[in-house]
Formats: sequence, C-alpha cells, structure tokens
Amino acid sequence: MNGRFRSFSFVDRITRCEGSRVEGRYTVPAGATRFPASLMAEAVGQLAAWASMSQLNFSVRPVAGLAAESRYWRSPQPGQTLMLTADIQRCDAEAVAYSGRALIDGQPAVEIIDCLGPMLPMTQFDSPDRVRADFDTLRGDGAPPNRFDGVPEAQLSQIETSGAERLQARLEVPAQAAAPYFDDHFPLRPVFPGTLLLDALAGLAVQLAQTAAPLRAAGPLAATGISNVKIRSFTDPGAVLQLEVELIDADARRARLKLLARAEGKTVATARAEITPKAGA
Repeated sequence: MNGRFRSFSFVDRITRCEGSRVEGRYTVPAGATRFPASLMAEAVGQLAAWASMSQLNFSVRPVAGLAAESRYWRSPQPGQTLMLTADIQRCDAEAVAYSGRALIDGQPAVEIIDCLGPMLPMTQFDSPDRVRADFDTLRGDGAPPNRFDGVPEAQLSQIETSGAERLQARLEVPAQAAAPYFDDHFPLRPVFPGTLLLDALAGLAVQLAQTAAPLRAAGPLAATGISNVKIRSFTDPGAVLQLEVELIDADARRARLKLLARAEGKTVATARAEITPKAGA
C-alpha cells in the first residue's frame, strides 16, 4: 500500500466480495496500545464501504450517517483476528445501507444493524485511482500487517455534573499533525472519526452510570450497546466539542443514557447507550 491506509484502516484482506455479501479479516497488531470496541464497528463499516465503492467504480464514497444499533459482546486483544462480514441491503449513488458483524475465535464480538452511509464524491476525500489500487491490494495479497499503533483515550476536560442525571465535558479534537488517523480519515479531507466520537461519549456515559445508585457496587462497567446513532456533520481537526450524557433509567443490570455532542452550539451527533457490568467482573 506504499504507506497509505496505515493509521486508521481496519481491513487487512477482503476474502469475498460477491453480490450483496462481503467478507474480510483484520488482525489487531500485537503492539497496539489501545483498540476500543468501537473500532470493531469501524472495521465492519470499512468493509461495507470497500464493497460499495467498488460497485460504483470508486466515483463516490460513504461517510458516517445513521446506525440503528450496535451490540458489543467482547473486546479484541492485541494479536486477535476479527472475521468480518457485511450484508449490503442497498447501494447506489445516494447511500449504502448495510448490517454486519465481527467474530473473534468463532464467537460474536460485535453486530451492527441497519446502518446508512450517505455517498459523497470520492474526489472530496481521496484519489479514485489510488483507492481502486488499494482495493485491488485488499482483494489480492492483502495489506501489510501491524500498521496500527492504537488510539489514545479521549482527553476530556471541564467535566461537570448537572444533578444526578447529567454529565457534561469538553473534548478538544487533536490537530491534524498530532493525530496519525487523519492521514487515513481522509487524505484530502481530514475528519475526526465518528467511531472515536462515540467512544468518547460512551466513556462519559460509563462515568455517569457508575454513580447511579443501582450500579454503584456493580464493579467495572462497559458500553454494550449503542443505538439511534445520527452523525449530523463533519468534525474538523482542532475542533472543540461539548459532550453531554443524560441518564434515562437504571437498575441493577443496566443503565440507559442519551448521548449528545455539539460544536459551537450546533448538534454534531446524537445516540443512546446501554451500560452494563463487565462480563466476569
């Protein structure tokens, strides 16, 4: 791949791309410092994106839009391989609709249901010829291994509570030069990945859920479901986001929360999260 797609590309090889079904795999590098569960959903989404771009001769590419639901059952460890599948329900110049999943050692790790990615002109983001060549590599011998070092945990500041049911924080998106993932996402139009924004919101949701009376003594918590995702606009490098999570309800088994991100008073993204005790905790 000649240095391309090394910092935020989560498909090593596409093993099948026929009709509405696309399959592939990705091995988390042994040296990756942090691979949050949200990146498994990113991997499935990227697999669907490769299939849709190839169907439309690389004239357009999908961007994050809507996702009805993502369910997380386990987190990948360095060195483990994700077996990826996406089923394309619609693919045209307007949008791609798909669902998919990732398996680890034959066991479900993540499932994403009813996603819709609006299509935009490829030339806004990358060279069509280069993307076509990358697709050919993934369909052939595959990408070189161990390309990804991991992503840092979101650094939130000005964390404030508003009663017992709301938590707010400030997220400063890194500058382009400070975050390698902008090289992949995307070469001609750097955009803060929606999956990293959702990871930051989920982390804030875990903090609030931990203070809810039914879950205070439950031990470590994790986001096991993200639903009703709507990514409304791009977030540029260096942007400042205001994050907010609000508790809907909680019992001894789980908490449900609303998630919201704004930039300059305008809504960037909304979603809902389900937070539960970690398995085995």
